Amino acid sequence: MDRQSPPLRRSGWTRTWFGTPLNSAITLVCVATLLFLAKEAIGWLFLHATFEGTPETCKAASGACWPFLTAKLRYMLFGFYPYEEQWRPLAALLLFFGGALASMAPSLWGRALLAAWAFVLVPALAVLMAGGVFGLAYVPTTQWGGLPLSFMLAFIGLAIALPLGIGLALSRISAMPAIRMLAIGFIEVVRGVPLISILFMATVMLPLFMPDGVTIGKLLRAQVAIIIFAAAYIAEIVRGGLQDVPKGQAEAGSALGLGYWLVMRKIVLPQAIKKVIPPLVALFIGFFQDTTLVTIIGLVDFLDTVRSAMRDPAWQGIAVLEGYLFAAAVYFVFSALMGAYSRFLERHFRTTQD
Repeated sequence: MDRQSPPLRRSGWTRTWFGTPLNSAITLVCVATLLFLAKEAIGWLFLHATFEGTPETCKAASGACWPFLTAKLRYMLFGFYPYEEQWRPLAALLLFFGGALASMAPSLWGRALLAAWAFVLVPALAVLMAGGVFGLAYVPTTQWGGLPLSFMLAFIGLAIALPLGIGLALSRISAMPAIRMLAIGFIEVVRGVPLISILFMATVMLPLFMPDGVTIGKLLRAQVAIIIFAAAYIAEIVRGGLQDVPKGQAEAGSALGLGYWLVMRKIVLPQAIKKVIPPLVALFIGFFQDTTLVTIIGLVDFLDTVRSAMRDPAWQGIAVLEGYLFAAAVYFVFSALMGAYSRFLERHFRTTQD
């Protein structure tokens, strides 16, 4: 049998970068479109923008109106929190960021870090935001808003939902039918309805379970709703990681005489959590952005303060996109940072444990 000669391989930088003539034409059109949009965006954002002045100054300009952000920045960040006390939510944010930054170092993970959050950072954040002690004026939760509210709902909610979701995942794979069916029922019911429905149910039904004379603020109701909703999704993600751990790992631990909880805590769960870091971080990013839904129950989150600032009669119709661009930049920065930290954790665990 005659051996067929291999097909000729076309080389050259044009073939490598553009491919066929049709692909080359499509690529050139896309590049030209992107360059045109970039030129228009730079002109609107910087070249023709107004950086100082009043609403009247912005009316005569054809670019972005950045004085709007200068005038409304404090309201967009802190909402209706008393103006003269806004240093407190700012200090709370800085304290939270400092604690979160320290918590990102795997070398600091342990009981000491948990104790620092439980007995130092969380009480300090509560004192700064609520006041009522140490000479700080009391500020009710109805006046909390803006960026601190969004961070509190997202990160405190997810911090509590994570262990709850792990417990639900273990319950769903439990050998005891009653526990397994209860976990399945809870997870499927919660995942079967949107977050808006959970928020409405928490707002309306949660006070019905409280004793007479005990009231629950809207903030706590929204926090409970987010915890419940996030825990159901975390449970399914963790369950997928548990199923990916070979059964021999647990059997080996049992053969060594370890109990069920010790096997799970020392052998199975660390491997399962490591495998599901990317979907967990994706879920965290999504819930951080979904805190905007709390506006339907009367809370003023960061995006709602931006929209309220844009509805100011003095700036209405003048600053149309600037506020949304600012909000998008804030959400993008924190989402990108969480994504980068996820990639760091993947590299860290891969090099130290695999």
